[in-house]
Amino acid sequence: MARCDGGCTVADGVRQGPAGAEWDGAIGEAGLAATLRAAMSSAAATLEVLRAAALVLAGSGGPAALATVIARTGSAPQVVGARLLLRADGTMVGTVGGGAIEQQVLAACRATLRDGSPQVVKAHLVRDLGMCCGGAMEVFVEYLDAQARLILIGGGHVAQALAPVARGVGFRVVVIDDREEVLAHPAFVPDQREQGDVDELEVLLRDLDERDYLVIATRDHARDEQALAQLLTRPHRYIGMIGSRRKVHAILARIVRREQALGRPAPDLARLHAPVGLALGGRTPAEIAVSIVAELLADRHGGSGAPMNVASQALADRYGGSGAPDAAAE
Repeated sequence: MARCDGGCTVADGVRQGPAGAEWDGAIGEAGLAATLRAAMSSAAATLEVLRAAALVLAGSGGPAALATVIARTGSAPQVVGARLLLRADGTMVGTVGGGAIEQQVLAACRATLRDGSPQVVKAHLVRDLGMCCGGAMEVFVEYLDAQARLILIGGGHVAQALAPVARGVGFRVVVIDDREEVLAHPAFVPDQREQGDVDELEVLLRDLDERDYLVIATRDHARDEQALAQLLTRPHRYIGMIGSRRKVHAILARIVRREQALGRPAPDLARLHAPVGLALGGRTPAEIAVSIVAELLADRHGGSGAPMNVASQALADRYGGSGAPDAAAE
């Protein structure tokens, strides 16, 4: 004899009520209908959460934390696969069961939104949280955000080398150039392509925000300067401009002089990287592309771009200040 969640028992294949009375067929059908309605409701709730997550990944509404029930025992209030999404603005979609467990999960979601780190919430609902339903739950919380967007101003040789490398490390690439034949290059086929010149950037990039990466590499210095002067005043996370140190000094001096002549303060250069890229020594478009993507990744992950080599220090730690083993000692 087994007991079901609703207080009934099952014996010898006959469903009985708490007092031992057999259920009639009508009640059995009603129970089945209720189960189907609950399943459909759960599926609809899951679909709503997944739609909200898809919007986040598409860049709508900022980041979010997604909580998913990955294990349960006993009479836990939700099934494996139940989900809750908490947006950065505090709005919520879905549920992992309500009550104290959901409050604990929401606290974990807020922590994940702050630092981007995934975590697992484990709780016994009676012992740990004082909930009456019993059982235990395990909930995985992960950070969701749209792919970082990399906007290439100019579609020349460096951009053609850069686009596939940037895609390979998770950037969503947008290419802007006024030349139709350049935008048709095979390197840009998977990317969003916008035809227009640098004097049209305000229209082409209406939706710029503080998460966007921009690399300026047009076909001439005048276009680079015009693009940089515009984009320094727009929201962004990173702006890089290709060119020599001499070119960078000259362009920035002209931009600052123009702003001063108009009675405006000098532009904020804190997020400008010019010349763009890390100093890897490469000169070909492919080598320059690697140096640029290396700097983009350092910015995205908070890295320094410095070598990770610890070989000399490892030897010094083991063998003393000489940094080399003593042959006699060996």
